[in-house]
Amino acid sequence: MVKSGKLLRSLIRAGTRTAKLFADATAANTKAANKAARAAAKPTPTPKPKRTTTHQPRAKPHPAPLRMPGVFPAMPSATEPPAVAPGKWLTSYLPNAAGQRMSYWLYLPNNLSERAASKGLPLLVMLHGCQQTATQFAQGTRMNLWAEKLGYAVLYPQQPVSAHPHRCWKWYDRATQEGGGDVATILAMIHKVSTLHAIDRSRIYAAGISAGAGMANILALNNPHLFAAVGLHSGPVFGAGHNPLGALSVMKNGALGMRADLAAHEILKRHPEFPGMPAILFQGDSDNVVRSVNQLQLVRQSMLLNHLSGPAKTTRKRHYTLHDFFDGRKLLLRVAQVDKLEHAWSGGDPAFAFNDRAGPNASKMMLEFFGRHRRA
Repeated sequence: MVKSGKLLRSLIRAGTRTAKLFADATAANTKAANKAARAAAKPTPTPKPKRTTTHQPRAKPHPAPLRMPGVFPAMPSATEPPAVAPGKWLTSYLPNAAGQRMSYWLYLPNNLSERAASKGLPLLVMLHGCQQTATQFAQGTRMNLWAEKLGYAVLYPQQPVSAHPHRCWKWYDRATQEGGGDVATILAMIHKVSTLHAIDRSRIYAAGISAGAGMANILALNNPHLFAAVGLHSGPVFGAGHNPLGALSVMKNGALGMRADLAAHEILKRHPEFPGMPAILFQGDSDNVVRSVNQLQLVRQSMLLNHLSGPAKTTRKRHYTLHDFFDGRKLLLRVAQVDKLEHAWSGGDPAFAFNDRAGPNASKMMLEFFGRHRRA
């Protein structure tokens, strides 16, 4: 198997060899089968949140998520309640483009830095994956606990089942990729939250996993003056797919030919003064749902959008490898390739679907990366 560091260095020199490199990337051996879901006591469904909730309740076990045969692996259901962050846990909703009710949750930390007290809190928009709810995503990633420690507000939009039966964000839809679809509703949520609460508008970030990562990338790339950086975990390459069948092909094989490069150039054409988009990318090397070729293509796109030419600084850690790309001394792109990780949030709570306890801690690393970046 070709080493990941060599692939990334080769990717910098991609040019006409890009398609070949992407094909090589998909040759990695995959695991024979997913682990069987742990047996658990009969779960109690999560109650619908009240709109006026002010403190984050201790979560009850929730039903195991629906499975899409042949696409999403079986994962364990919750068995123990997670730790609860001490800040405020608020909920509300807005109508989407189709007039459907899109709920959202907002975490406001008790911990305020000196800067936050004077200029407002940084805001992270977190987008769940398919077969997840916003609250399950918050609990599984433990993002609120890290937001409390590091002083972030966190907004969790939730895709309604009326929009997609598996709560998938439609990252593959061409109109959505160009800034339509659910983008306007999420932007309206950000505006509402920023108006009602003390938010630092120079420090707004987007992150997500899987379909949520695809949607987070769409939000950031179409609104580069609003978002200061983006965090993508197990996400599909931007600008490909264009229908549900095409989305499955992208998840397995990435974008075809030079489509990944073309999608990045289309963003630059739509935004002639594109200011760059710092990014942190996580990917498990055993992910058979969204395969690692997608991360390699996201790296290529990010290098184009941030005018990076490499080489990367590569650091080997206990469970993962980091590839850092700098512009001078400024870290603009961080790529984490995680050993043996399947389609799950790295360093999450395994009691919740699509989370893996093994490190690195993606939530902590994302917030620390975001802390390096703000919009002027």
